[in-house]
Amino acid sequence: MPLASIPSPSQGVWYLGIIPIRAYALCIVLGVVVAVWLSERRWVARGGQKGTIIDIAVPAVIFGLIGGRLYHVITDWQTYFGSRAIKKPYQALFIWEGGLGIWGAIALGGVGVWWAVRKRGISMSAVADTVAPGIAFAQAIGRWGNWFNQELYGGPTTLPWGLEIDVDHGGEPGVLYHPTFLYESLWDVALGFLLILAGKRFALRHGRLFALYVAGYTLGRFWIEGLRIDPVGGVDHAVTFLSLRLNQWTSIVLFVGALVYLWLTRNKDTEERVVPLDLAVDPAHESGQADPGSSDAPTAAPTVGTAEAAEPAEPTESSDTDADDDAATKEKNPR
Repeated sequence: MPLASIPSPSQGVWYLGIIPIRAYALCIVLGVVVAVWLSERRWVARGGQKGTIIDIAVPAVIFGLIGGRLYHVITDWQTYFGSRAIKKPYQALFIWEGGLGIWGAIALGGVGVWWAVRKRGISMSAVADTVAPGIAFAQAIGRWGNWFNQELYGGPTTLPWGLEIDVDHGGEPGVLYHPTFLYESLWDVALGFLLILAGKRFALRHGRLFALYVAGYTLGRFWIEGLRIDPVGGVDHAVTFLSLRLNQWTSIVLFVGALVYLWLTRNKDTEERVVPLDLAVDPAHESGQADPGSSDAPTAAPTVGTAEAAEPAEPTESSDTDADDDAATKEKNPR
């Protein structure tokens, strides 16, 4: 028996009256908060408007949750449907029980971001590069939800950081397992800092920093996925092809795709818009000024084309004549 190990939490849900507070959900929410906070700071530092990332995050998170769950249900459909299903079909909606595929979350979340940036008229690639480190940190935090749920662990190990798994969650007495949630969390933290440093050092733009995130994440996910023993794609065993699990093949495809993108855009240096043309001023004041009547409202500036803005008129001939007549009258009738 190893001298040290990592215990699993005895529970992953607490109740506030009749309201369940689930650790899995809290980890996801905390990850989103950290990602939005960091991305907002990075966007403003790049010259973008404050509040842009917060606004974009709303559709991105909604679409991302839907996409993540869809990927999980599609790849693990036998868990919910078919003669060998171990859960009811309606439980596919129970997102709090775990099961969010990062591939689906990024893909459909990207659709939400695209929709939001299209409305604002800013660059999709600029936003993608800005949020890349935040996504890595969010994943690092979110993985701890798997620890609370005692899921997605690796095979047996005798290492001192082996993970204890209860019998109710598939573990065996006296057996420790690879804490793959911890491996991926640490990998994602390191990746997040690497992306920040690489972005500053090499000024990666036009989606190249996001492509680096995809390449870095899939590289780590490939070997970590190889340690897992959960039955992705099946009920009692994982679906494999050429001895590789489904998520490993997905990692390979995305890794190659990221490298190809990096190569194709290596010389791209066109301008990326971070401030929309129609929102170059304060969006709350279309004229770019304070509210009328407020203490900080400036004096009304003359408008081109009005009498105040017009150049002083040249004296006309008639006005000169009138002035001479008035002078003559004063000389004849002195007071």
